[in-house]
Amino acid sequence: MKYLCLIYGNEKEMDVRREGENRVMLEEYFTFTSDIKKNGKYLAGEALQPTATATTVRVRSGKLVTTDGPFAETKEQLGGFYMIDAADLNEAIQIAGRIPGAKTGCVEVRPIVVFANPPA
Repeated sequence: MKYLCLIYGNEKEMDVRREGENRVMLEEYFTFTSDIKKNGKYLAGEALQPTATATTVRVRSGKLVTTDGPFAETKEQLGGFYMIDAADLNEAIQIAGRIPGAKTGCVEVRPIVVFANPPA
């Protein structure tokens, strides 16, 4: 079953970390990614640019409206994701617990919806 692991962290804390600390965390990410690729659990993953680069899109009364930045002011921001293949939620949680960002922020694990009969 596919799961999306959404990685949240505090962007302001990343800005004040020493360069060496960020380099260590980046190396941990490369190691984690390599490991889940080797054991066949990796489906996709990307890091995101800071929330200051985000654009929020809405359609109201048929009109496209955009605003700069994320929808809500939060302490932790979405910084990246992994899409993984896990046997069940317990395995997905175990994999998510190894994502380096879980030590400083949090990782939300959500199953991917599989539509029984998608339109052709």
